[in-house]
Amino acid sequence: MTKKRISILGSTGSIGTQALEIISRVPGEFKVAALSAKANLRLLAEQVKKFQPGLVSVPTGQSARELRKKIPGSVKIVSGEDGLNQASSLKEVDLVLMALAGSAGLNPLLQAIEAGKNIALANKEPMVMAGEIITRGARKRGVRIIPVDSEHSAIFQLLQGKKKREISRIILSASGGPFRNLSRSRMAEVSVEEALRHPTWKMGKKISVDSATLMNKALELMEARWLFDLKPDQLEVIIHPQSIVHSLVETRDGALFAHLSVPDMRIPIAYALFFPDRPELDFPRLDLAQIRELKFEKPDLNRFPAIKLGFQALKVGGTLPAVMNAADEEAVSAFLFGKIGFNKIVELIAKVMSQHQPGESKSLKEILEADVWARKRAGELINA
Repeated sequence: MTKKRISILGSTGSIGTQALEIISRVPGEFKVAALSAKANLRLLAEQVKKFQPGLVSVPTGQSARELRKKIPGSVKIVSGEDGLNQASSLKEVDLVLMALAGSAGLNPLLQAIEAGKNIALANKEPMVMAGEIITRGARKRGVRIIPVDSEHSAIFQLLQGKKKREISRIILSASGGPFRNLSRSRMAEVSVEEALRHPTWKMGKKISVDSATLMNKALELMEARWLFDLKPDQLEVIIHPQSIVHSLVETRDGALFAHLSVPDMRIPIAYALFFPDRPELDFPRLDLAQIRELKFEKPDLNRFPAIKLGFQALKVGGTLPAVMNAADEEAVSAFLFGKIGFNKIVELIAKVMSQHQPGESKSLKEILEADVWARKRAGELINA
């Protein structure tokens, strides 16, 4: 049997480590051809020794030299943006798992598409910034993008066998994060440690904070719009604190289809890795009799205004989504470093968006210029 050859960008993060765990459970199914990581060289070295990729990408020449001391000399080590591009477009690779954090994944994703590689996409920010360019390029090159986010994986699966004209609306579920029942005044006092303590999911720092502000749902609205070619008025958000229903699809006859599973990211990761197959894997099963009831509620847009910003970016389009994403990355970073309070994250994003004059987003140049502008303006507001 031919092994599926895979490149994992972001192998030491939450998604990357879980993907490698799945691969290790099914010996003979995959060949890890390339790995990339940003900072955790110790873990990266362990992964290289275990999975023996031919290529490894790290951020800098210094980190490349440090890694070389830890791993066999037969492995090729590359660095910088060019290194990421090499890892994402290796000739022998069948599938690229994009598990990088933030906008850093945009160029490697475009390079993978240009090389004709199928994508398992866990990195939502590039799709927010340049969804039209990405989806257009994927169609042109015959590339399949399989979403890894639990919500988008659910939608992807629910849409199988359905015609586009049959779809009435898509409902993205949100856990509500750790502060679903907190007042705005109490949220102003939230610490970094509290924001990183998600009630149902174990995630990286950036996405944990985004989940706490519900900005992750704003970003996911944009991602869903492009992944599934939807109109803004076809998208909704519902709060579902148990994180069991991962998203819903309604057809024009009123039927509502839901995707349910335990909140375990290995399930959507495995679906993307094995697609179009479904192997038998020893993951936890959902016991509906034990759960007994599922809870849903409308999002409180006064306490969580990030969702309003997502719909604004969705309707205005152009460069505004890229500005929203860039401002979010800068604001979350400032919060993590103690420069601003929790409530100031979304306030800062809203202020940057309100000061931007949206332009076209037909070219990468326009998008990157908007990204740079938003980061500069956010930085000025943070420092002020």
